[in-house]
Amino acid sequence: MLLHEKTMNKFDLHKLWYLGLVVILTIYSCKDHDNEYHSITDKIEAESKKYEGTSISLEKYIEGIKMLEVTENGLTFLIPDRKGELKSYACTECHIKSLANMQSKDLKKAHWNIKLDHANLNTMNCVTCHNGNDMDNLKSLTDNKIDFNKSYQLCSQCHAKQFNDWTGGAHGKRIGGWAPPRASMTCVNCHNPHKPHFESKWPERYNTQKVRERK
Repeated sequence: MLLHEKTMNKFDLHKLWYLGLVVILTIYSCKDHDNEYHSITDKIEAESKKYEGTSISLEKYIEGIKMLEVTENGLTFLIPDRKGELKSYACTECHIKSLANMQSKDLKKAHWNIKLDHANLNTMNCVTCHNGNDMDNLKSLTDNKIDFNKSYQLCSQCHAKQFNDWTGGAHGKRIGGWAPPRASMTCVNCHNPHKPHFESKWPERYNTQKVRERK
């Protein structure tokens, strides 16, 4: 009987100790500095009241870059200015004669270093995109004028899926990620329009030495 009482007393002490520990932990878990939270959602809700909107800004990523606002597929966003990056723009600064008059064996080709590797030559040549009568602008397949800053409209004629993905933000590169306001590279910022495909390259070698160092 005495042994049974000692066992019961020992059990009661452990039980009281456990309950005391739970009370202490509960008190401390509900405190964070001067605020009291009863759940993680309460803490998030209370802390979020300190912030309005977002602190992330695109401005530092586009500093020094001339940007243009465009609207495509009902979406408005920024793109880099293209004309200012072309060393030989405007074309009429050099092309004082019409293209027909310049196509002579006696004249050296001005763009001797450009090789067209875009589509089959039966499908595409220089005048498919460049307007010989208005060389300061591009032209569509239906002979409509396309501004050099909006050359993506030219690309969209054959690459409609990529164009729709680009306007939605799923294709291409956003400047500054998803920081507002949205700014995106255009087709020619990533692709050479005369040779748009990317060259194949070997994948990066798996660094086994770094793996061993981490162990």
